Amino acid sequence: MGADNKRKTRRGKRGGESKRQQNNEIKNTSDNVDVDMEGTRQENADSKSASDGGYIAPPMDTGDSLFYIDTKANAQEIEEDLEKISPASYGLVNPDLQKYLKGCEDMLEDSRFESTAEDREIFVNNMYSEIKNYELQLTTDKECSRILEKIFFISSDYQIRRFLSLMREDVIRLAVHRFSSHTMQTLLLLSAVSLEREMRGESKDFETVDDDVNDDDKGHQSVRTVLPTFEELILEITKSLTERWSYLMADEFASHILRVLMLVLSGRAIEDQNNRSNSLRSKRSSKYVEDKSVTQSHHPSLAKARETPDAFVSALKKLLKTTNRAMSDIVVRGFTTNPVGSPVLQLMLELEAERGKSETAGSLLDKCLLGLVSDPKGQNPRRDTALQMTIEDVVGSHFLQTVAKIASPNVLQAIYEHQIRGRVKTLAFHPISNFVVQSVFFNAKNQRQLKSMIEETAPFFGDLLFKSRAGVVRSLVDSCVRLDAGYIEIINALYGGLGAKTPEERKELINLLAFLMPYQKLANAEYSRLPFNIQGSLIIQSILQFPGDSNGPILDSFFSQNPQSIFSWCQDPSGSRIIESIFTSPHVEPKIKKKVMEHFGGRYAELAMDKFGSHIFEKYWAIADLDFKETIIQNLVKSETQLQDSHSGRFVLRNCRVDQYKRRAEEWRERERGLERKKLMFKDILGSAVATGDSKPALAPSGHQKPANGVKVDSLKKKQTKKASDVDEIDSMFENSRIHAGSGDSKDKHTEQATPAESMPSAIADSKGDRSLEAVMSAISGTKRKSKSKSKKDKSEEKDESPKKKSKKAKEEDRKKRRAFV
Repeated sequence: MGADNKRKTRRGKRGGESKRQQNNEIKNTSDNVDVDMEGTRQENADSKSASDGGYIAPPMDTGDSLFYIDTKANAQEIEEDLEKISPASYGLVNPDLQKYLKGCEDMLEDSRFESTAEDREIFVNNMYSEIKNYELQLTTDKECSRILEKIFFISSDYQIRRFLSLMREDVIRLAVHRFSSHTMQTLLLLSAVSLEREMRGESKDFETVDDDVNDDDKGHQSVRTVLPTFEELILEITKSLTERWSYLMADEFASHILRVLMLVLSGRAIEDQNNRSNSLRSKRSSKYVEDKSVTQSHHPSLAKARETPDAFVSALKKLLKTTNRAMSDIVVRGFTTNPVGSPVLQLMLELEAERGKSETAGSLLDKCLLGLVSDPKGQNPRRDTALQMTIEDVVGSHFLQTVAKIASPNVLQAIYEHQIRGRVKTLAFHPISNFVVQSVFFNAKNQRQLKSMIEETAPFFGDLLFKSRAGVVRSLVDSCVRLDAGYIEIINALYGGLGAKTPEERKELINLLAFLMPYQKLANAEYSRLPFNIQGSLIIQSILQFPGDSNGPILDSFFSQNPQSIFSWCQDPSGSRIIESIFTSPHVEPKIKKKVMEHFGGRYAELAMDKFGSHIFEKYWAIADLDFKETIIQNLVKSETQLQDSHSGRFVLRNCRVDQYKRRAEEWRERERGLERKKLMFKDILGSAVATGDSKPALAPSGHQKPANGVKVDSLKKKQTKKASDVDEIDSMFENSRIHAGSGDSKDKHTEQATPAESMPSAIADSKGDRSLEAVMSAISGTKRKSKSKSKKDKSEEKDESPKKKSKKAKEEDRKKRRAFV
């Protein structure tokens, strides 16, 4: 709360109502005097113009002016309305209780704190017993509220629900409190996790009964009252906050409560709380948490989408509809540049867009853009002026970035036509509006929009690259990758902006982008002292994602460089990312990736010992064929001593299994061949999780050819030794799948080989694509173990039953013999 607001509060406490009335009377008197004087001046001017025979302008309507003032609003009523909600106050906390909670915090931070879950539960239960009847009072204390937040993370579902049920009775006054608002935020976040357990029926309503209680005391043991469910509590809190939504949006302490509440209702993923850019906490709160070294647990369930009850869907729909109707156009537009309310408004727009309601007339987006959604082609000078001011506003620019992300092609085109076209260069070099331009370029909805943006921006690419506005160019390159268009136009624009005109100059394209300098300056510079530019490195990485020959200019420029210079890139944080992107790009052929590795001249051990180069080594090791892996590992064996002394080198030795190669080289080769076969088999299921998108035969191990769909691969069958089959358990399954892959008569052994997906069990073939390779293989091995155990059991049963059958037959033969004898 700013100093001005604090002064107003103090004046109000000292009986400022009388002073306010006096000020209003003085203000009204001065307004009347000003109106009389203005009317006199206007009459004199009109009479003078009439006597001179001049033009008398008609009175202006509110709709004709660029801006208009809401004359219906009463300042005194608004001020009184803002004073209706005062933060919660329950008195000062007992010093002894403060000291007790401080001791609890010290125990929580102690590394020896309660190793067993049972002891931890006892500790938490005792703590809640001590603070009983003082819960709300503790939330309003600076230190106690912070300690409570830490305790919530180790509390049970019932304890969280009980605390939340206590806060619901005074939720609005607690939401606007400086400290209790953060306590409520933590409870809402944890309630989202507990809600999932409640939906699965895992949440408990009663206290766990202690085993040490005597039989005589069990009948008198107190049982906790059944509380409302998490679903009921959240719905009740939503109903209470909706009544004062617009006021709470403008409150610096309550606004983040509204954002958390909407995220809980929608079931959307909640960003990492440790990331300041995505944090729901304010900067001041985040800094306080950092200074106090408050280690907060981030539950994994909050980082992904969650299932929500059906009642939440209707509640969120009603919330958006009610708040939209309650807020006037002026209020909504005011929140677009409000530093407190704008984040809440942006989230409301995203939720409205997810439900397909943002493109209708009268929607929140339509109100924010002054009717641009309902009339995208109409001319409105007042709207254009207001949006122009929003683009250059520190807060409004963030709002327009969100609008560009959720807008439809028609709305984005209208924003581009009315606000950006013809002013791209001016806006791109503005310290604030350039981020809006980047967002609009990055979120281009179709190829036509993208090409028109490139065409207008291409003439001043050089200025953007060399004057700290390379992010604008990078947003266009990223849109080319996403929309699969504009590759030739963007490369030609880069050539022109960098000053590379001749074929000889264009060979330096990768250097010009990596260091972001024109060709003439690069030719006269000392190469070893040139610093990498992060934006230039990101542009190169995006160009390497271009399909086909579109990334050829970068690759040709790469191979025209000195190998020693390229190797120095591997030891730089930005340069190493460029090399990694070559290996991870699905549009770079495997033979080119191998050529890049050979470009290093066998300095694989030196690469593995560097903290940045080791990442490049691991990226290529994941896609290399068996022959090249063996070449690399032989190079590592020669420098094993140096690698053992290096932090990065030890990880490389372990991942490459150098010890196994030295002791049992053949077993190492069979293991690598088995991994390659598994990758090829499950590539259709796991996609890039198994391979990096390469579909060339060079990825296959030596002696093996990658099978294509619908092609016979009988030539792939090879005899394997018993030792090899013990090492790789998947080989037997491959042989069985080849025998039974044909359709029709099962006796025909010369059937056409089916694809790997067809030869797998149906349970694996129907599995989702995001399953990991280890999970699939464990399922297969588990099935094989079950089948083996079944076969052994069947054989043992046959052995057990065979003596019985023989004994019956022998008895029958004896009877026949006796009858015949008689």
